[in-house]
Amino acid sequence: MADLHLTVDTSTDAERAAVDAALGTDARAVIHETERLVRGGMARKNNRRHLLLPGLHALQAEIGWISPGGLNYLCDVLQVPPAEAYGVATFYELFRTDDPGHAESTVHVCMDTSCHIADAEGFAQRLEAEGKRVHRGPCLGQCERAPAQFVQGRGVPDSVPADADQIAAPGSFLPPQFGTEGLRLLARVGVVDPTSLAAYREHGGYEALAKAIELGGQAVIDEVRAAGLTGRGGAAFPTAIKWQGVADESGRPKHVIANADESEPGTFKDRHLMEHDPFALIEGLTIAGLAVDAEHGWIYIRGEYPLSTNRLSNAIDQARTAGLLGDDVMGSGKRFDIELRRGAGAYICGEETALMESIEGFRGEPRNKPPFPTTHGLFGEPTAVNNPETLLNAAYIVLHGAVAYRSVGTEKSPGTRLFCVSGHVAIPGVYEVAMGTTLGDVIDLAGGATGTTRAILMGGAAGSFIAADQLDLPLTQEDTREAGTTLGSGVITLFDDSVGFQALLTRITEFFKGESCGQCVPCRVGTTRQHEVIVELGRTGTLPVARATLIDDMALAMADASICGLGHTAAGAVQSAIRLGLIGASS
Repeated sequence: MADLHLTVDTSTDAERAAVDAALGTDARAVIHETERLVRGGMARKNNRRHLLLPGLHALQAEIGWISPGGLNYLCDVLQVPPAEAYGVATFYELFRTDDPGHAESTVHVCMDTSCHIADAEGFAQRLEAEGKRVHRGPCLGQCERAPAQFVQGRGVPDSVPADADQIAAPGSFLPPQFGTEGLRLLARVGVVDPTSLAAYREHGGYEALAKAIELGGQAVIDEVRAAGLTGRGGAAFPTAIKWQGVADESGRPKHVIANADESEPGTFKDRHLMEHDPFALIEGLTIAGLAVDAEHGWIYIRGEYPLSTNRLSNAIDQARTAGLLGDDVMGSGKRFDIELRRGAGAYICGEETALMESIEGFRGEPRNKPPFPTTHGLFGEPTAVNNPETLLNAAYIVLHGAVAYRSVGTEKSPGTRLFCVSGHVAIPGVYEVAMGTTLGDVIDLAGGATGTTRAILMGGAAGSFIAADQLDLPLTQEDTREAGTTLGSGVITLFDDSVGFQALLTRITEFFKGESCGQCVPCRVGTTRQHEVIVELGRTGTLPVARATLIDDMALAMADASICGLGHTAAGAVQSAIRLGLIGASS
């Protein structure tokens, strides 16, 4: 095809085999343009662009990097210009376009928040001393076992070495709240074999889907609305409004997406659910799909979660074999199926429109809104995007009803919530509590603080620090908002008086500088200048009023004019740290 401009580099047999295996036979049937190519043929060619990400993963996994020859072959198969494919490959943290030489693997070491205070740098240096190829990068979603590592091998599956035997063995994991009465979302964790559909069904699995089919789509949406369920990914948007918006569309294919790309430093709750109760996510997403009359479901999972990916793949296969996915879901006469799509290390892809761009085979850059995903989402079609925790809550609501769901929590923040507690606490982990439980009570569940707490980071790197004496803060949307902080994605990270906050804030600002997609000026420039100010503070030891004012001005510009939430929240941790006197001394 004339506009591909393939280079002279050639692929190897191994690269071609890896791409072919990943993309399947339909993609290998290359469509070359001729005067006889009709519009339908062009549409089929364009529709295969979404296979670019799986193809890049296949190349990376086979030889440890994406070579020019391998990229040429993938581009020829998918009819994607190599310059565009190269732009996609270089967008992601987990892809390499440089030859790693003789290194058999790359060890990614997390440098963010919980890992930062667990001497991640020292850990990385020890790995390097052992002769390993180390890449220092962003949060790996393993905050409860910091410092964290993630290994990308050559020709072998990706892995998470820490506690590998424990987390991989079905039924061997006992969560901190094991045996606690009143658990909803964590009730099966540690109880049910996560690799067995039969075990899941023995413990109430798929009863919610059966009831959803009996109720019908609109009744399901009405029940979710009555329950007051809001999103658990950070934005807290009413779930029923999304679902109703998609349900009201007609005449076009529809999609539902589980956004499992939890990349917010300090967040690991969704990984916890997917590793230990994967069928619950499949059921919840199926309920959402049938409720809005969508036939296509997607799970976009971060690339650093190999065990979660394997567990979900197994769950999808078993559900499909059992007739719980496919052309006739549970005998309902309705069609719904799920495709698992693996991300490649990009914080920005947690933003719903960037996630959709990524699935479609483009750089994960957020879209301007409107139009909104409920009318113009994935492939330009109506789409509802929900967090895994949200979908599990929806299944609970369908099965037990809105009244039962509201029996705990508060009027404005009903139900339970998962919190990711890490840092300087005795028992880091995921905890489920009723909304309205105080911060101090959640910390007590985690065994209490170790050392003398100086500050607590709420909501992750995109959240804000609060003082150590705010332990009576009720954990609800309304109370945290009134206190000038946020629940965000459920992050609670404790820092004791041994922490150097200037170094910590340098890392947080470096994180946002590196994770900004760069397409809008306020965020691209603002995150860079913010980082420069904090680095300067490290050199001088003081933060003049003029520099603090500059941070506030940049924060205002980013919040006012950035396309997406990254720019809106990138300054929260820095500004709160200044207010609390954790960094700098104005002069």
